[in-house]
Amino acid sequence: MPAIITDQFRILNAETFAQSFTGIGTTTNYYYTFLGHPQPTFTGITDYGDSDWGTVNGTPAPKDSFKEENLYHDSMLFLKRVTASDVRRVVRRYNWELGITYDMYKNNYDIDNKSPQSSATTLYGSKFFIVNSEFKVYECLNNGANPEFEKGQKSLAEPNFVDVTPQAAGTGSDGYLWKYLFTIPPSDVVKFATDSYIPLPEKWGDTATATVKNAAVKGKIETVLITARGSAYQITGGSTTGTVTNVPILGDGSGGFVSITLNGGEVDTITVTNGGTGYTKAFIKFEDSLLSQISAGSGATFEVIIPPQDGHGADVYRELGGNRVMVYSKYDTDPDYVTGNNFARVGLIKNPVQFASATEPLDTSTATALGALKLKAGAGATTSDTTYPINAQISQTVGVGSTAVGYVASWNKDTGILRYYQPVGLTDITIAGNKLLDFAGISTTINCSDSNFSGATLTVDTDFDNQNKIITGSRIIELGQTFNDGIAPPDFNRHSGEVIYIDNRAPITRSSSQKEEIKIVVEF
Repeated sequence: MPAIITDQFRILNAETFAQSFTGIGTTTNYYYTFLGHPQPTFTGITDYGDSDWGTVNGTPAPKDSFKEENLYHDSMLFLKRVTASDVRRVVRRYNWELGITYDMYKNNYDIDNKSPQSSATTLYGSKFFIVNSEFKVYECLNNGANPEFEKGQKSLAEPNFVDVTPQAAGTGSDGYLWKYLFTIPPSDVVKFATDSYIPLPEKWGDTATATVKNAAVKGKIETVLITARGSAYQITGGSTTGTVTNVPILGDGSGGFVSITLNGGEVDTITVTNGGTGYTKAFIKFEDSLLSQISAGSGATFEVIIPPQDGHGADVYRELGGNRVMVYSKYDTDPDYVTGNNFARVGLIKNPVQFASATEPLDTSTATALGALKLKAGAGATTSDTTYPINAQISQTVGVGSTAVGYVASWNKDTGILRYYQPVGLTDITIAGNKLLDFAGISTTINCSDSNFSGATLTVDTDFDNQNKIITGSRIIELGQTFNDGIAPPDFNRHSGEVIYIDNRAPITRSSSQKEEIKIVVEF
């Protein structure tokens, strides 16, 4: 039995997803974006890296399995909380450009009735709305289509009005009729506008958009197209040129009328003078048997464009096809964010829990997925004398025949803070006894097998207890983690939460002066 999932179902899913960031009912959700995968080209860890990562066509596509989900958790470096203000439904961006022929709104585009201009098989696949140079968004209700220009005409004037009544732009010589919908606020432009997408309002019908929504009329006709001009028409009295007024729009609605202008016995123009209400199907009969104003003529046909269910402007998400959601994050300077290392993965995770908890949700603006050690040097040396290379393998003897193994995520020789990660693939390393062990707050040496390691041998500073900052003179350095016995765990249980989005990227190196803006678009 043939069946489809409709576009309206996709729009509903996008709405539900966007609302979930606020919470639904008594349920509160905690979403975070994350950056991860610090050494994607390293293949010495099972299932971890790829030697071609970052080369042309070499970055691997993400995989979706429970195994891969564990690997995604293992690759995390740090996280940023996403709130409702960081989420918007978005649509494709079509800038107004001089000389472009745009699609127009029609309710009947499908696989058997494609858009004449773009051959789109759905309304939402067509270019029937634009954003102008001032970030005002308009819907095209008429693109100047007529029997001579079945695909429409080139747009010659940029719309720039904010009236709720549909209008032409400029002189109107191009035949276009535009419907103003909304203006994108500057703050939303910065966060959510890209070359490919523009944001829809956070809440349709709020203070900024109430005028447009309230002006919507269910079943009001705004556009009628001429599909054939006919011939030999005469206005009663014999003239073949003039205007016939109050021609009714027939159908299941009421109150709709048009004016039809004749020129040389042919239909020249048609104008909606009253759009009426309640139309879901409509047609026009221009016949002398029905209209006392004309005495002869035949062959004119028209297409009455049926508006959205509740009228143009009633529901911008349904009208423009809001089946995509953009999630925004900005990573700048924070103690939880390491610098000097790469990231090659961006993701979105839902409801991770706090470290050493099975149920308590992580509820912070930022979080680290890394463990950390406070190291100290022996007599006559300082931590500044020691270099732990980024992504170098480190180890610590934590018991008889037991060794903890990890990799350097970052090293601050001035503070003696070393942050590390422990991928699951490390369980294959013989030194670990095929068991992934945690580093411990004991005064043992942190060894490094990397050939670029240099300087004094350092041990865990077990006297650094219940500390989350370092004070050097008048300077206070926030660490972002609380250390006990010289060791700090990650902020959350790394294998908690649901990874719902993954994007593998060419490696990017973070610096202390660098900021990253993450814009994730989820399409339903």
